[in-house]
Amino acid sequence: MAGVSGCMKYSMFVFNFLFWVCGSVILGVSIWIRVSKDAQQDLEIDSSLFAGVDLLIAVGSIIMVLGFLGCCGAIKESRCMLLLFFIGLLLILILQITGGILGAVYRSQIETSLNKTLLAGVNSLQSSTEESKTFQDKFQKFERMNQCCGLLNGPADWGKNFNTPFGSNKICECELKNPSADLCTLFQGRYIYKKPCGDVIIKYLKDHLLIIMGIAFGLAVIEILGLGFSMSLYCQIQRK
Repeated sequence: MAGVSGCMKYSMFVFNFLFWVCGSVILGVSIWIRVSKDAQQDLEIDSSLFAGVDLLIAVGSIIMVLGFLGCCGAIKESRCMLLLFFIGLLLILILQITGGILGAVYRSQIETSLNKTLLAGVNSLQSSTEESKTFQDKFQKFERMNQCCGLLNGPADWGKNFNTPFGSNKICECELKNPSADLCTLFQGRYIYKKPCGDVIIKYLKDHLLIIMGIAFGLAVIEILGLGFSMSLYCQIQRK
């Protein structure tokens, strides 16, 4: 009877051990961020981002479990664990493909949802509630950092709040000593940033979408290799 390939066996073990370590790091850091008030303040994470942190906790847990199954299945030559590893990895690959297809099919709905979010942001800029003032203060920092003004329609998005003083800085004020026509424009007697922040946000999302797609493609290749190795090792153990 044919034996089990030692090279494949230990390659599978090392691969899944690294997989398990990555899952442990993701899980540990995510739990630390979720429960530590100091971490939330240092990283400027509020309750609106907890869903993303919870997702990372789930992802870290799944990676840890799969890494454990792959490690033990390889080193102990357990067909049961290798089969569970194969099924888990296959389900993740199917979910990735499904997510990509749904993202392509419902692209217009995603863009509509983003526009609604930007419109809600415009309403917050024009509001005078305490909650809106907190948002306006944070948004002004975003404007200065990215040299933009408003969300969709520039200074008009601020409405009556455009001339309301916020600390030492005026809303949308172009802080450059020699403002260029490409970056700044004259509005109500002062230079302000010309570009709406909505354009900056959309560009940011598009740029990072390409990165996410690249990561997803790389993960898919690794997952397919993992599926091939695990099934090959499973068959070798069965024939042993």
